[in-house]
Amino acid sequence: MKKLLLLLLLTVCYHVTFAQQSGRIAIRGSIIDTSKAILPGATVMLLTPKDSALVNYGRTNDKGIFEFRNVKRAPYILKVSYVGFLPLQVEVNPDNGEVVDLGTLAIKPIQKELLEIVVKTARAPLSIRGDTIEYNAASFKVPPGSTVEELLRKLPGMQVDQDGNIKAQGENVTKMTVDGKTFFGSDPKLATKNLPAEAISKVQVFNDKTEASKTTGIDDGKREKTVNLELKESHRKGGFGKVTAGIGTKDRYQLRGNYNRFNTKEQMSVIGFANNINQTGLSFDDYQDFRGSQSFNWNDQGDFGFNGGGYIVFGDDNGIGVPISGGSSNRGFSKNYAGGGNYNYDTKNTKLSSNYFFNQTGQTFDTDLTKQTSLLNGAFRTEEKSFRNTLGNNHRASARFEQNLDSLNTLVVVGNFRANNGNERLGSTQNFFQEDGKGPPSSQTTLNNQNKYTGIQLATTAIYRHKFHKKGRNFAASLSYNINDTDGSGNQQSNSRYFTDTTAGGTSQIRLNQDNVTNSLRTELKSSLDYIEPLSKTMSWETFYNFSLRTDKVDRDVFDRTDQGMVRNVSLSRYYTNDFTYNRIGTSVRYNNKGLTLSGGLAGMWFHQAGKFAADQTGSPFTSVGRNFFSFVPNATAYYNMKNKRVNLNYNVDVRQPSTSDLQPVIDNSNPRFIREGNPDLLPQLTHRLSGGFGVFDPGSFVNVYFNLNYGYNINQIVYNQTINSLLVTTTRPVNIDGGTNVGSYFNFGFPLKKTKATLNMYTSINLGKNPTFINNVPNNTTNNNYNAGVSLDLTPSEKFTLYPNFNWNFTDTRYSVNTAQNLKIYNYRYGADMNIQMPAGIFFNARMNYQIYKNPRFGFTQQLPILNLSFYKLFLKDKKAEVRVTAYDIFNKNQGITQSSYQNIVQTEQVQTLAQYFMLSFSYNVRGLKSQMRRNNGF
Repeated sequence: MKKLLLLLLLTVCYHVTFAQQSGRIAIRGSIIDTSKAILPGATVMLLTPKDSALVNYGRTNDKGIFEFRNVKRAPYILKVSYVGFLPLQVEVNPDNGEVVDLGTLAIKPIQKELLEIVVKTARAPLSIRGDTIEYNAASFKVPPGSTVEELLRKLPGMQVDQDGNIKAQGENVTKMTVDGKTFFGSDPKLATKNLPAEAISKVQVFNDKTEASKTTGIDDGKREKTVNLELKESHRKGGFGKVTAGIGTKDRYQLRGNYNRFNTKEQMSVIGFANNINQTGLSFDDYQDFRGSQSFNWNDQGDFGFNGGGYIVFGDDNGIGVPISGGSSNRGFSKNYAGGGNYNYDTKNTKLSSNYFFNQTGQTFDTDLTKQTSLLNGAFRTEEKSFRNTLGNNHRASARFEQNLDSLNTLVVVGNFRANNGNERLGSTQNFFQEDGKGPPSSQTTLNNQNKYTGIQLATTAIYRHKFHKKGRNFAASLSYNINDTDGSGNQQSNSRYFTDTTAGGTSQIRLNQDNVTNSLRTELKSSLDYIEPLSKTMSWETFYNFSLRTDKVDRDVFDRTDQGMVRNVSLSRYYTNDFTYNRIGTSVRYNNKGLTLSGGLAGMWFHQAGKFAADQTGSPFTSVGRNFFSFVPNATAYYNMKNKRVNLNYNVDVRQPSTSDLQPVIDNSNPRFIREGNPDLLPQLTHRLSGGFGVFDPGSFVNVYFNLNYGYNINQIVYNQTINSLLVTTTRPVNIDGGTNVGSYFNFGFPLKKTKATLNMYTSINLGKNPTFINNVPNNTTNNNYNAGVSLDLTPSEKFTLYPNFNWNFTDTRYSVNTAQNLKIYNYRYGADMNIQMPAGIFFNARMNYQIYKNPRFGFTQQLPILNLSFYKLFLKDKKAEVRVTAYDIFNKNQGITQSSYQNIVQTEQVQTLAQYFMLSFSYNVRGLKSQMRRNNGF
């Protein structure tokens, strides 16, 4: 409540500050052309006469009328722009009245001979053309050396959170291009965090068609929020980049650089970094590399048909998690080295996009974990202290080649190659307590495990598209081949002691010392066909066929280390093969007219599994696994996109095939107190999904509202049943259960309190999940209800001072059907703020505060972490090319990685020691000169 009052106080103070300024007026008028026709939707802006800074903006209504209310009484320049017309500029000098009526203003159409002059001189801060908003980057001032991320924060209607995720007009930005070309794959952060703001001429925000729509040539009504960065002419003709080097206390260091060279046909970029300050800089693809990606992660765009292209989803295998964010990780300690290059070539008929990226990440985790597991008539508690050291090397290369063979035929070839290797060492001590938790532990297990892995993945896809002479008639065919070859080896040692009679000091113990070697090979051949026939100008009929043949081979050998030497453990060793044949044929009809898209379709899916397993390759007899699965799959969608409004409604059925690890009849005893076992009899999981939402964005006022609601019901849901014996050893096995449900909603409301000066954004989400499972063969329903709400406020009263407070509240309510005494509630709060001040003598000051609160009343856990970072920096040399910065990280020395979570019948709190207080001196040099202006700096 105190924090909420603080937010309200900040808002009130801000309004009071502006209200105290002398006099407020309204400015109004109407816009027509020279033939006296009204011009609705014309962009109207108020600029300051001194430097043409944007004060206010809007659009004319259906009658061509505009009005600016409650603006400061001062001279202005009023600028009007409209596509195909000369910009109009009018001086506004308010008199003593409260309303300045400019009357009717006429603008002239552009003559061809004046077009070039207009393009060069009509540089308004922003312009709106249909659903495209174009920002003139020069009108929004950022500090020298800022990245594109900092520029985006300044633009009206744009939001960038602390992790670098971008929203435009209330929607997530999923695609970012530079001069219309991709930049290092599909992760927008690689562009925003590495390109300098001073290289950008314009920022264009629009709704682009999906890749599936472009492939088939039929508009499916779906849109991807896209940002295109248009470079300055000077940066298209030569190279530009930036290098940063820093050294700090506690042997901390960082080195980061990038170089870019673009022209009208080619783009070339290189980036690299090295540090031990937890800045991993990984994209999502790099994260998947580390885990050992499968072909289905790679978005090859070769699966046709409804449901967004690819239909069946193969479950993801577990692996070692690493941070995804390009910012600083709040878990453990890491050393990071990475580098890569990106090359694009684009002409009328030929397009080539390619990149290579390497990263090495070494991480150390020192963790305290408290976990409580609910039983039918009680619970037990686990307290664990562990140390984990990981090292991973990842190579990623990808290329996409598109060739227009002629006006009707196009060939696309996509290739992805990934190679990774790494090792992990884990040491752990686990103490187990009975429910009351009093006295010494009832048992204790120590672990000392080591693992190594190597993997190679290759995915190739060829797509052929043919357009017939009849407009709208299209044919497409694809062929893909994917391979994933992974080898792993490890040694696991454990000692479990059970204190059966603590008064007499009697104990029993079980020791384990084993080596294991696992070879896993997956190959997949896929093909799809797609034919679209136009039924009329507004209707089309699509027919598609998908085929996939996947083969898995797993050879796992486990050996016990004994006094007599290495002895093969027959019960834990397995040789396993599995063949999956998948066919889907379907048809759909789509109606598309004036922004409204309706579609409905039905597909039949047949899935065949044929597998066998034994203790080894020569084992006799083999146990066979064979099954067929057939299902009709419906799909219905409705989209409406018109005049910055969008409404969507969708019903579909997702089919999720069990992951390889879940199907393998292999016992994983790497943690002898938590044993995992596969189930070759698993069926695919079907999820019926119904979702809908709407969004409204007013490009004149920049008010945006977005709401989404979704519901899912699971059939044959894959859940992990638990069997817990009297020694508190848990064995999990995946099975199929019906009845799991999930309801989720999201609401976002953003609006400017004062245009160009203050913007308020509020959001909330609710997720209600109900998941069944079995605990010791007794059914249990776990209900997880999560409630989240947040507020962010952008205050930019001047270029010399900015303040960005943000607040987030998260509450999770977990309930169990078989043991209600174990119900609990978890609270996570975060309060933060960023502040920037331009000081005399070209010195800048930046502060970032993050105050995090974690509460679990049932376990008596409360943790408060005030994290404060401060920095001073100064620009020097010609054109301010150089920067020297002094930064203090975590002033109060409180940083710690804390995670609270609940799932199935388990609730846990994890605390990881992580990088805390240190100081750093850094130097940066920009290849090109920059002008010194104040803007938010996000240097942490």
